[in-house]
Amino acid sequence: MQVLHIITGLNKGGAETILCNLCEYDKEFSHTIISLSDTQNLEASFIKLNIPVFSLNFPDGKIKISGVLKLYRLIKKINPDVVQTWMIHADLIGGLTARLIGIKNIFWGVHHTVLIYGKVKWSTILILKINALLSHFVPKKIIYCAEKSKTVQESIGFKKSKGVVIHNGYDIKKFNRNTNLGNNFRNEFKISNDTFVIGHVGSYDPLKDQNSIIEAFDILNKQNLKFIAVLVGKNLDNDNNDLVTNIEEKKLSSHIHLLGMRSDIPAVMNGIDLFILSSISEAFPNVLNEAMACGTPCISTDVGDASLIVKNTGWIVTPKNPKLIVDAVIDAEDEFRSRTTLWLNRKDDCHKRISENFSLKKMTQKYKELWRSNK
Repeated sequence: MQVLHIITGLNKGGAETILCNLCEYDKEFSHTIISLSDTQNLEASFIKLNIPVFSLNFPDGKIKISGVLKLYRLIKKINPDVVQTWMIHADLIGGLTARLIGIKNIFWGVHHTVLIYGKVKWSTILILKINALLSHFVPKKIIYCAEKSKTVQESIGFKKSKGVVIHNGYDIKKFNRNTNLGNNFRNEFKISNDTFVIGHVGSYDPLKDQNSIIEAFDILNKQNLKFIAVLVGKNLDNDNNDLVTNIEEKKLSSHIHLLGMRSDIPAVMNGIDLFILSSISEAFPNVLNEAMACGTPCISTDVGDASLIVKNTGWIVTPKNPKLIVDAVIDAEDEFRSRTTLWLNRKDDCHKRISENFSLKKMTQKYKELWRSNK
């Protein structure tokens, strides 16, 4: 079966990574990728897998007529059995173009929950509303990565009978408990084994609300809790003047390592003792799954399907509430310091929760079953 994936872009993000993992894991179907914008970050990964990648080079947030014509010609040339689109812009442009060609086996991929006014572009909100109307005519099925995402989109007009939830899946061989990886990461920054290390991975963005984490660290420091924190991701580095200034003003520089982008996320997740997600909007947070697969307990805001992922293995708090994060960190640190079986069992439960419910194998099987059944 020839599957054509049309995605908004190939920067390193949640949906992009899931697409890459899906194509790498599936050895049965033939996959081709069309990116509406640039392919700079993940193109090499697909080429390594012998998967053709085409870029339409759309400018950020703008539609090029020449690009749409190229998309039209590419779809006709590839003549896929299935068109799977990924994210809002690709759902609209890729889905509509494929439908105009006459392809019926079109599957939309929705990888957000709530788009917050003032936090995202108005044009993105407009496209979402257009997609709600087109959802009745263009896709055969709409694949949501989260239960919460399905509920929210259907409340604004997405066709209910077409909605299917396929949770993201993770490579348990890659994200697994690995003491050596964890020790190497801690040794890199001269962090002793008895130091309580808190981690956060994500791009610097208002929706990720790293300010709440810094506020929580400030409170913890004033309460004399001994900890080290590592922040990993795009613009979480020493070139981010606003972030650095905030940290310095709170006298937290000795407590926080700003590491920026890293390619060794399994090592990071094994090297930390506790992971914090502080977002105000998510769908199915990949970082929670990656941390838990490595046996690292999590504190997460109650966004998207976070509570479904974490369940009783960690702590769920309301967004934009640093005090609740502080209370959860203190609970976790007390349990960590006690070195009882409770903490070790919690780590085991984290890994087990992901391996049994959100594996890459299970996700891939569900995508393929849906494509087959609707062919």
